[in-house]
Amino acid sequence: MKIAVLAGLSKGVANGGMAQFQEMMRQQLESSMHDELEKLLDTTTGAEREVSKKDFEGFKNLFHRFLQVKGPSVEWIKIQRPPEDSIQPYDKIAARGLPDNVANSLNKLVVVKLNGGLGTSMGCKGPKSLISVRNENTFLDLTVQQIEHLNKTYNTDVPLVLMNSFNTDEDTKKILQKYTHHRVKIHTFNQSRYPRVNKESLLPVSTNLSMNGQNAEGWYPPGHGDIYASFYNSGLLDQLIEQGKEYIFVSNIDNLGATVDLHILHHLVSQPNGKRCEFVMEVTDKTRADVKGGTLIQYEGKLRLLEIAQVPKAHVDEFKSVSKFKIFNTNNLWISLPAIKRLQEQNAMDMEIIVNPKTLDGGQNVIQLETAVGAAIKCFDNALGINVPRSRFLPVKTTSDLLLVMSNLYSLEAGSLTMSPKREFPTTPHVKLGSSFTKVQEYLIRFESIPDMLELDHLTVSGDVTFGKNVSLKGTVIIIANHGDRIDIPAGSMLENKIVSGNLRILDH
Repeated sequence: MKIAVLAGLSKGVANGGMAQFQEMMRQQLESSMHDELEKLLDTTTGAEREVSKKDFEGFKNLFHRFLQVKGPSVEWIKIQRPPEDSIQPYDKIAARGLPDNVANSLNKLVVVKLNGGLGTSMGCKGPKSLISVRNENTFLDLTVQQIEHLNKTYNTDVPLVLMNSFNTDEDTKKILQKYTHHRVKIHTFNQSRYPRVNKESLLPVSTNLSMNGQNAEGWYPPGHGDIYASFYNSGLLDQLIEQGKEYIFVSNIDNLGATVDLHILHHLVSQPNGKRCEFVMEVTDKTRADVKGGTLIQYEGKLRLLEIAQVPKAHVDEFKSVSKFKIFNTNNLWISLPAIKRLQEQNAMDMEIIVNPKTLDGGQNVIQLETAVGAAIKCFDNALGINVPRSRFLPVKTTSDLLLVMSNLYSLEAGSLTMSPKREFPTTPHVKLGSSFTKVQEYLIRFESIPDMLELDHLTVSGDVTFGKNVSLKGTVIIIANHGDRIDIPAGSMLENKIVSGNLRILDH
């Protein structure tokens, strides 16, 4: 689209002057963008203006880089497998054991949860972190319980930091009052607010800074790569460094497997000063369900995250292959606080730009420029991948995931979910619930109680299906209600390797 703007205007220009002409057009686009941003700032005053001004500085930088990019950000031919020692097996890290004084390590740690997302994809209003996932506990409740348990067990002071977005900040802050008497200090800071850009003109679609009416659609939080700048700008980064904190453990708030791991923490804080590892990315073995996940590669001598959006179309199948790229990024990251401060102050945080096209309600085509937190791995010294067990990656993105974590496959203790020892295989079943289950409220109505799934391998449910109490599912179970039919699985049923079709015939699978 950007190339179209530049190329379209360059017809008839002699080849010799093409580069010069394109550079002139880039400058013109950039100048127009700066003028529009100034006009937006002039629509407000005071603190809001100052916050937006800081946000816009970051956006200008991103937009400038977006205009400079000429083609794909990676050359496929230069991609190499990471050297053996750059991705360590978790067992090797854990084999070193723990020190006598775990508290010393924990007091250097801050837990950061990415809390910018809404629950809209699961049919919920408000922040996703406030959806109940287990025994009336929300994602946020479980996070607070985990950290409080650490602080009580080891007599430490590990704080929780939430990176909110303008979508989640207000509702989250209201809820935080309920944790006042818990043994965990909670801080928040806000992601930036960037303007969505018209795909054709490459100018902001908003006419003022308000979030009301149609204007609300003109803004977006620019991906979790924004954590470095917004954390630094909030003043919280400096505050935590002054308190003696050295590392943050960052993860998505909807990943219930992302708990503080004492072995990884000890590995980080026990390194000699000159060889300090500034960035750890937890990766895990790829299955066919994870083919779109980012992977680690060696590129121009550095460990680097490769996302599917960066892959040339001709190589997408190769990228998805489980044999060539065997691991993927869980987005559980351990990052040095002083290193973030250094890179921010040197303006050396370099992350690939993700161009995310959207269509607004009125049909207008826009783009939003984003970055991913893991993409900064190449900027840090002595970066390392650790291949962790799959249990550290338990994201709840859909009601199918929710069914797994609500079931007897997992037990809950001190905010942490662990696979039941009664399950014979360590793998999670593959669950696919149809569109009648997409929204949490509809999903809850369809289960009188959550089925026993200890021996389940695969469940597919499609159409108007309900489950009575104390249903047990084993092996492969496929339930398909045809359009206009309804299937009620009776209370107490035990389905093992069964296909249940439209008129409730039960067949052996």
